[in-house]
Amino acid sequence: MDFSLTEAQHDLGGLTRRILDGKLDPKSWEPHGSGGFDRALWTELARAGILDAALPSNAGGGGFGLLEQCSVLIELGHAVAPVPYLPSITMAASALAEFGTGRQLETLVPVLRGERVLTAAVPDAGNPCAFTAEAEGDGWRLTGAQTAVPAAAYADALLIAATTHDGDAVFVVNRDAAQISPQEVVDRGDAGLVELNDVHVGDSARLSGAGVAEWIRLRGTTGLCAYQLGTVERALEMTTEYAKERKQFDNVIASFQAVRQRLADAYTDVEAVRLTLWQAAWRLSEGLPADEEVATAKFWAAEAGHRVAHTAVHLHGGIGIDVDYPLHRYFVAAKRAEFTLGGATAQLRRLGDLISG
Repeated sequence: MDFSLTEAQHDLGGLTRRILDGKLDPKSWEPHGSGGFDRALWTELARAGILDAALPSNAGGGGFGLLEQCSVLIELGHAVAPVPYLPSITMAASALAEFGTGRQLETLVPVLRGERVLTAAVPDAGNPCAFTAEAEGDGWRLTGAQTAVPAAAYADALLIAATTHDGDAVFVVNRDAAQISPQEVVDRGDAGLVELNDVHVGDSARLSGAGVAEWIRLRGTTGLCAYQLGTVERALEMTTEYAKERKQFDNVIASFQAVRQRLADAYTDVEAVRLTLWQAAWRLSEGLPADEEVATAKFWAAEAGHRVAHTAVHLHGGIGIDVDYPLHRYFVAAKRAEFTLGGATAQLRRLGDLISG
């Protein structure tokens, strides 16, 4: 594989960072801020072409794909930006572009303009779907519930993975048809409990093709690893900068061997996330089997999220646990990603099962 970034990755990542530097509202992370969704920033990303650039041209996008989406997600994680790019674009919109029909593709237009938000409710690896779908007349009847669906608190439509009589399938469900209860998670990301009680959808709501739910899951997991990379990378940068300025015993703490060892270990963790992320993303973008690579990236994103977050807080000392200090939002973002990924131990077991066959 080629570890060098494409020109499009550089350009999209750089443009995203410039927009975040100038448009991200710091108040959204204050105790009474918007927290989970900065709609003005989302609109600005749409105007700049960030939302549609990494989607196929048949869906009105710029013709790029997962690699470019990961570059955007790294920058969003670097700023811990409260926008739903991962669930709305990397997971839901990309799936519609890949498997959707003409009418389904039309629903992407307002999404790419930043006017609507999508999300996806899919199970984690090895878990059954939280919803069931039974054939009924010219459509399907959906029933079930799933907790902590990302961006569900304000999503306009959802992609629902459900178990049918002939396997798993994915359906497009409008918000009005679902019962959604907002859930404020640790980083105030505005997830939601999604409940469907005998909701009827037409057959046209089903995405065609096999393995759609798994396709979404693999890309969603890889995208979360990219977001985690940006988060822990910036947390390490902040900690390194602080260690070079903070003095103790008339010396900056960065000169102490124990501190330097902690920073070196954190750097190794960050680079492990980076390398395993790009391997998984590259294989997926090339249409190659990537279960083991995604599980490996998932392990490192969870493990590094835990270790780097705690190292950052520890080396900052007392100020590191101040909820008003900028580092705090990186700590909770890294921990939420770690828990969403399932924890490092669970990923090692999953990887062991894959390797052993």
